[in-house]
Amino acid sequence: MSTPTTPAPAISTAAELVKAPLLYKGKVRELYDLGEHYLIVVTDRISAFDYVLDPAVPDKGNVLNRLSAYWFELTQDLIENHVIHTDVNLLGEVIPEENREALRNRVMVTRKAERIDIECVVRGYVTGGGWRQYEAGGEINGIKLPEGLRKNSKLEQPIFTPAAKNDVGHDEDISFEAMSDLVGADLAELLRSRSLELYGFARDYCEERGIILADCKLEFGLIDGKLILIDEIFTPDASRFWDKENYGLDIEIDSMDKEPVRTYLAGSDWDKNSQPDPLPLQVVEETTRRYRLIYSRLTGQELQ
Repeated sequence: MSTPTTPAPAISTAAELVKAPLLYKGKVRELYDLGEHYLIVVTDRISAFDYVLDPAVPDKGNVLNRLSAYWFELTQDLIENHVIHTDVNLLGEVIPEENREALRNRVMVTRKAERIDIECVVRGYVTGGGWRQYEAGGEINGIKLPEGLRKNSKLEQPIFTPAAKNDVGHDEDISFEAMSDLVGADLAELLRSRSLELYGFARDYCEERGIILADCKLEFGLIDGKLILIDEIFTPDASRFWDKENYGLDIEIDSMDKEPVRTYLAGSDWDKNSQPDPLPLQVVEETTRRYRLIYSRLTGQELQ
């Protein structure tokens, strides 16, 4: 393995570096219009409790984009995806030469798909929001589960628990029946089967590397009526990764993502109703370390 490099300077926005219309600015990703295609730029912005925080976390976007590209390639035999390329040097005047190094490994050129407004969530363990639902009523998204499950219990079979996407605020957990009413029964069945298949593939891949994939969220779109995988896939922002050595029941498992940020904010005197103060340097540095670590654990390579 190569020696880890120093994190690159954080990128909080690409708006001044990209010469194309900005269509959408999310909490982390920015979507630009290239005419026939989209350009997705993954920034280092970080969010928690519905707030985008300062400062940005160096190398976060680098990890997210490269991991997504890695997984899209690994799963392309399971389902087609939207990726065309991730080479900043192929973007010509869209990203002037003097700006390319700043955006290297942060760009993804994709086909334009009609997004299906459903977040496809697969849960292999009863944790997080799923645990809160189960604790309150013994079910998750209308799926009745066995009595006596404990927090972080592994499910006998993974379950599909969709959410209706909401670009402002939280997505809304819905039953499979409600999803079928929204998108049609045939498409709903296809989304469920593809999501479970992808989760199973990634779960086994992670297992071989000493990592538990507790749950994940996936997004799909349509191109000429054909279902394809879009957005990001099996990244620490879209999946819950646990180190197998940290697994246990009835505990808060330290997940391999932005947990240092959540822990810091939860333990601070922040009122959760206003923009929090800038994150301390040590929290930012530890979060960068976490993102770099999950990249190396999953790919077997140090981030360069």
